[in-house]
Formats: sequence, C-alpha cells, structure tokens
Amino acid sequence: MNVPCFPTVPGMAYVLFSTGSALFCAFLLLVASPPTSHSDVRTDMEKLDALGRAIQGGRLSDAESVSTWECSLCKVALTIVKETYGENEIQDDVAAALTELCILFRLQDKTLCTGWMKEFKHEIVTVIGQTPLSPAEVCGLIVSDCGSPYNPTSFWNISLPNTPKPPVTPPKPPKPGAPVSRVLFLSDVHVDPLYKPGANADCGEPLCCRNSSPPGKGGPTVGKWGDYRYCDTPLWTLENLLQHLAEKQSEFDYVVWTGDIPPHNIWNQSRTDQLNVLNIVSDMMMKYLNIPIYPAIGNHESAPTNSFPPPFVTGKDSISWLYDALAETWTHWTPVSTKTNIERGAFYSALVRPGLRLISINTNYCYSLNWWLLLNTTDPAGQLQWLAQQLQQAEDTGEKVHIIGHIPPGTGECLSAWSWNYYRIIDRYESTVAAQFFGHTHSDHFELFYDMKNRTRPTNIAYIGPSVTPYQYLNPGYKVYEIDGNYTGSSLHVVNQQTYIMNLTEANLTDKPSWKLEYDTKEAYNMSSMTPVDWDKFVQRLEKDNELFQLFYSYYYKSAPTQPCDQKCRTALICDLKTARSNDPSMCTLTSKVSWRDLQNYRTANRLC
Repeated sequence: MNVPCFPTVPGMAYVLFSTGSALFCAFLLLVASPPTSHSDVRTDMEKLDALGRAIQGGRLSDAESVSTWECSLCKVALTIVKETYGENEIQDDVAAALTELCILFRLQDKTLCTGWMKEFKHEIVTVIGQTPLSPAEVCGLIVSDCGSPYNPTSFWNISLPNTPKPPVTPPKPPKPGAPVSRVLFLSDVHVDPLYKPGANADCGEPLCCRNSSPPGKGGPTVGKWGDYRYCDTPLWTLENLLQHLAEKQSEFDYVVWTGDIPPHNIWNQSRTDQLNVLNIVSDMMMKYLNIPIYPAIGNHESAPTNSFPPPFVTGKDSISWLYDALAETWTHWTPVSTKTNIERGAFYSALVRPGLRLISINTNYCYSLNWWLLLNTTDPAGQLQWLAQQLQQAEDTGEKVHIIGHIPPGTGECLSAWSWNYYRIIDRYESTVAAQFFGHTHSDHFELFYDMKNRTRPTNIAYIGPSVTPYQYLNPGYKVYEIDGNYTGSSLHVVNQQTYIMNLTEANLTDKPSWKLEYDTKEAYNMSSMTPVDWDKFVQRLEKDNELFQLFYSYYYKSAPTQPCDQKCRTALICDLKTARSNDPSMCTLTSKVSWRDLQNYRTANRLC
C-alpha cells in the first residue's frame, strides 16, 4: 500500500506546498495573527476550531469550498505576518497558541505539536517576513487557483552557451560482447539509530518503531530487520547490506549514492543529530566499500528538514554547518578540487575516467518545500548556469556526462522554473548527457525527456532508483546499472539494470536476511535494448498491456504488499513516466474522468518523502 508521508497532518514545512489542506491555512492564520491578549488568542482559536470542525465534518469537503477557504485565509495570514515581522514577543505568543491549536485539533500528540513548532517557527516567520513576493503571489504557489501566483518560469531563464547544438546521432545498442561497466546505486537509507525490535510500528506519529514511540493503535510489533509500516532502517540492516555488497564489490566500478541519510523524525532533529547520522553512515560506507563513491545531497540532511538557504543567506541561518561537513566527508572519494563547490552549494563535477564525467547536483534548490527559495527562486547558487557551462566544456572535449541528484526533476515537488530550465539544458546537451540517476521517491521507476520541438521524439532518461529504507510499505532495495563500457566509441548509456531486495517478512521470520535479485530489466520487460526510444515504446506497451503494467507496478514498489492500481492510479503513473518537466500535462492522457488536477491530487495524497 502506498501511503502519504505522514499518517495525519504533517509538520508545517510539509503542509506548506501541499494543496487540499485547509487546516494549513488555519495554522498559518494563527501563526500570523498578532494576539495582544489571552482573550484574543482564545477568540482566534474558537473561530479556527469552528472551521476545523466544519472541515472534519465534511461541510467543506468539496474542492471549491476548501479552495476558497484556503485562499482567503492564506492571503490574510501572509499580509499580517509580513506587517508584524520582527516583533519577537508576538511570534512567541503565536507559537504557543499554534501549539495549543495543534493539540486541540488532535492533529498530532503534544510531543509532535511542540516539536514541529520549535523546528519550523523561525524559518517560516523569517522567510515570510523577508520575501519580496506579495501575499497573492505566495498564495498562488501554496494554494491551487488562488490569487496571482508568482510564476518563476516567466521571470528567469539561464543563458545557454552560444555554441550551436551539434547534429544528433541517436544512440545505438552496443555490439554483443562489448565491455560493460557496473554501477552500484544506493539511495534513501534513512537510518534510525533508535530503532527498537519489539516496538510499536503504528504509533500515530510520522516515525515509530522506537522505545519512545507512543502506544498508538497497537497491532503486531516490529521485527529485528525492519517493518513495512512507519519505520526506517535499523543500523544493523544497513550494515548487513554493506557486508553483502562488500563481498561482491569487485563486480562494481563505482557507487552512486543519492542522499537522504537521517530518519523521518522531522519534528525532533538538530544539526548535531544530522551530522552524527551522516558520520555514522559515511564511516560504515568507508569501512565496507573500497571503491569510488559519488554522493549527492538529499532533502533530509538539513535541520530543519528541507531547509537549504542559498549562499546569500549568511550568519546563524547559513547552511555552511552542513556543506562544510559534507565537503570534508565527500572529498574522501571525490577530487580535492570539488571542495569549493561543495562548500558553496553541495554540487560538484568529477572526472570518473577519461571520457566520462560525473556531475552531482543539489536538487534542494528546486524543492518546493525549501522555504528559503521564497526569498529568491532565480537559479539558486547559480547552479544551473554552472551546469550548462560544465556540459559545454564536456561537449568541447568529447566527454560524456552522467548527472546524479536526489529529487527527480519531473516531480511536482520541483519548482517549475528550475525544472523547465533543467529540461532545456538536457534538451540542448542530449548528446553529451548519457545518463541521469535520482532517488527520493523510494520507488523504482524513471522519467523520459522528449525533444522540446518534436514532442514525439524521446531524447533522454532519468533513472529513479529504489530506497534502502522500507518507509513505507516497501522492501529495502538497491540497484545495479550496467553501462556501455570503457572502449572507443562507447555511448556510456545504461544498457541494462537489476534491482535487488530484501524480503522483510522472510528476514524477520527466519532471522536470516538475504538480498536477492528481484528482476533483470531486459529479461522481465522483454527489452532488447534500453535507448530512450526503447523506453518510450515500453511506456506505450504499458498503456495497452494490463499484465505488463501489473508487473511494472509490483516492481515499482519492490514487490511489497500494495493496493490495487485503479484507472486514476494507472493514468498518473504512466503520466509521470513521460513527464520529466514538473507541472507539465502535455505528455499525459487526460479525459473527462481523469483531469490534470485529479493527477496532481493523486500524487500529493500518495507521495513519499
């Protein structure tokens, strides 16, 4: 079963850009309102309680009513918070009132309500207070069909180099017997050092499976090696995986590691906590894997989660505490020359071998849940401009490039301006970018790129690999990509891939975890090759062949227990496979029964973080 990131209503930073949550606007109104006395706070809470009861009672359940309330509340709230920004006493009073409201609505227990307010108050108030955007522009980003949304796409575009795009030669499959490189892919380990076998797995909080987890709904307790419910990866499960990989590491040329190391207890994390988990996992990687590792940063590495201020934010709010630590760790594997860019923006370029360059990008600069982008969304840290320059240099020198990152560019969580500019870059350098690798979704799938002028011609693929964490309702997994090998004329494209999983049910029953091949792509999907054209044909087959779709759907969730996929689910999933540009319905099959908004709502309700 695919479930939302959180069992009820998530923390404020998660709710901000989630449409369909009128309670968020109630939250924000209370955060922004400047109470002058206890009676004023109580009056506000009574009004909001009435709204909450109307929503919970279904009296505002239709989309139009909810959207109207969201829009009105959002505009009022943002107007007030901008006018009162900097009045610390008011902010403290409001924070206390907000915590009380969270408890009153039973959105979470007292611990989580208090923790979320502590984690996110400063960032939210600071960003909303300082953003140059008007309330109508911000609310247009937050709430569907509200006000005059600020559209970053129409306000900025990077400048591509003047060098004309060379003629495109479509990639061809390698000849039989051609050399092959093997790349190990790891992502979203989400290690929980406090995981406790026998703890409650359904505790009513975003992350359970700890001694401190409340009783919740009861039910079966967690096993030793992990659980399908609200649990992250035990340390010993990750170590077991690394021991398994150490035994076969001679088969791999290098590792791509696309981030998200800390657990999902986002209401109770500090900078020290995040650095501690980073060090624990990095040390384990160094202990067991003696091959090159190329990391990318995830959205959970910061504290608060998703908080990645651009370089112009300095002082106590600067992200240098994290980027400096990453630079120190990553340069165990990457050239020392990458350190400056890692410290500045957590992105870098490295030559893997002559003819192959790897570029690691920081996709948190496109993430809609990164509040700091509201201060200035224009190419944060100049990363996309830098990327275009790197690709031009690679084209000039005849190098092929593999791009790695965390958040896939086509997801609706990636801001449109950034995503569409990235798409332009891939379109221009389609003959240079030989492969792309991302994580974040926890599932096993891909996104196709199409020619910007001829939308029927596929040009590139973003491979999206599975998570190590079982969070939620997934088996732990990793992937191996076979790359056209090291020889003159090699395309350096992905020519095959295998996914390996650990069956959690079996591991907990036998206490003998085993990492087994789940499927080989070419064999399972009857594909002779894996060029962009081949993947486009595969998607066309998915649209017509229900048996093939059900097989893909099972592998998408790493053969874990899932709910049936209805027509809306199927349409959304196939739409995502054809859409590497966020908020772009142009490649989707829409009908009177399945609209673009239906697909957006489906994604929001079924998103993993």
